Amino acid sequence: QVRMQALKCFSVLAFENPQVSMTLVNVSVDGESLPQIFVKMLQRDKPIEMQLTSAKCLTSMCRAGAIRTDDSCIVLKTLPCLVRMCSKERLLEERVEGAETLAYLIETDVELQRIASITDHLIVMLADYFKYPSSVSAITDIKRLDHDLKHAHELRQAAFKLYASLGANDEDIRKKIIETENMMDRIVNGLSESSIKVRLAAVRCLHSLSRSVQQLRTSFQDHAVWKPLMKVLQNAPNEILVVASSTLCNLLLEFSPSKEPILESGAIELLCSLTQSENLALRVNGIWALMNMAFQAEQKIKSDILRGLSTEQLFQLLSDSDVNVLMKTLGLLRNLLSTRPHIDHIMSTHGKQIMQAVTLILEGEHNIEVKEQTLCILANIADGTTAKELIMTNDDILQKIKYYMSHSNAKLQLAAMFCISNLIWNEEEGSQERQDKLRDMGIVDILHKLSQSSDPNLCDK
Repeated sequence: QVRMQALKCFSVLAFENPQVSMTLVNVSVDGESLPQIFVKMLQRDKPIEMQLTSAKCLTSMCRAGAIRTDDSCIVLKTLPCLVRMCSKERLLEERVEGAETLAYLIETDVELQRIASITDHLIVMLADYFKYPSSVSAITDIKRLDHDLKHAHELRQAAFKLYASLGANDEDIRKKIIETENMMDRIVNGLSESSIKVRLAAVRCLHSLSRSVQQLRTSFQDHAVWKPLMKVLQNAPNEILVVASSTLCNLLLEFSPSKEPILESGAIELLCSLTQSENLALRVNGIWALMNMAFQAEQKIKSDILRGLSTEQLFQLLSDSDVNVLMKTLGLLRNLLSTRPHIDHIMSTHGKQIMQAVTLILEGEHNIEVKEQTLCILANIADGTTAKELIMTNDDILQKIKYYMSHSNAKLQLAAMFCISNLIWNEEEGSQERQDKLRDMGIVDILHKLSQSSDPNLCDK
């Protein structure tokens, strides 16, 4: 009894606590380290509660970085013990705790995910979690019904969590999960569950599986997963919204057949509203999804995105304190400003504001990646037929391009040279006047200097 209490105490102390975990690893009792003692408590002849709690201790210490993920005490002892806890023979509570702990153990480690997926037919074993209670109609006792429904929710939640961890990285594992009996139907049903915890776990599972190009093209399309997902996005707590909007980002990639129907169901308005959220993750996901949506899109969609966002909101996002929001917004602008007719059309309606935004960023205290992305946007504008005049008539911007051509960072020099190259392209009308103006500014001298550069990319350009 005392040992159990001590185990529970260690399990709680070590959870997400690297300092405590490192201390525990170095503790020894009668010449044995604590992890070795915990491993002995995992043995099959020990009480189930002791096995489970020892596995939780070792899991917490592993996730906190105190035990390596390839340590034999994890791979050969902890992981198989937790898989055993998921079997039909175990009590419902043990199956829930076993699956949730295993999901946490393997969540970030590809190798552990692979090992777990081939241990004791785990993927098929988890499908049984959805078959409880076996028959609701036979239950007449209301208390019993309540108890059974609670366990049914917990089992489904645990199964979704573990499937999400298993499928986080490996394409073959995702395929196995999706091919498990009625799996996609179960996930789709999970999205409309009354229990928020089950809904969240189902969305997490869907998000994990949506990383598969193959599945986006097949199972996700066959089951029209985008419909219930859009429904979830209409009205859900933030923690569900964050995962659901991340999943939507994947469903909007250019090769996904769901992209078209999602667009038709009013997604632009929804995503534009997410970009105004107080919640950082939602702002990032909103703009990320719009960026994916704008990639190689037709002009109407691009115009709808710009209209939905409004210039004011675009500026708001470009001055966001979070670099991730800023990078995704620049990515969106870059995707909007691709192909000449689109560049010219967008710059004819929003040119002044976009040039203003570009100037602000190039003047601001931003990192190399942000400035490089901004110069690439300028290079796209310079590729327009009429749009390039917005650069040629803006001496401030031209001076900035000149400045970045001589910058100490080669990436920025290269991006600035793309701008110049697009401005002076010989086969276009007015190229001679543009070349003369740039020559007068001293651009040719810089190009001569760069042609002697030791960097082959700069030299070639």
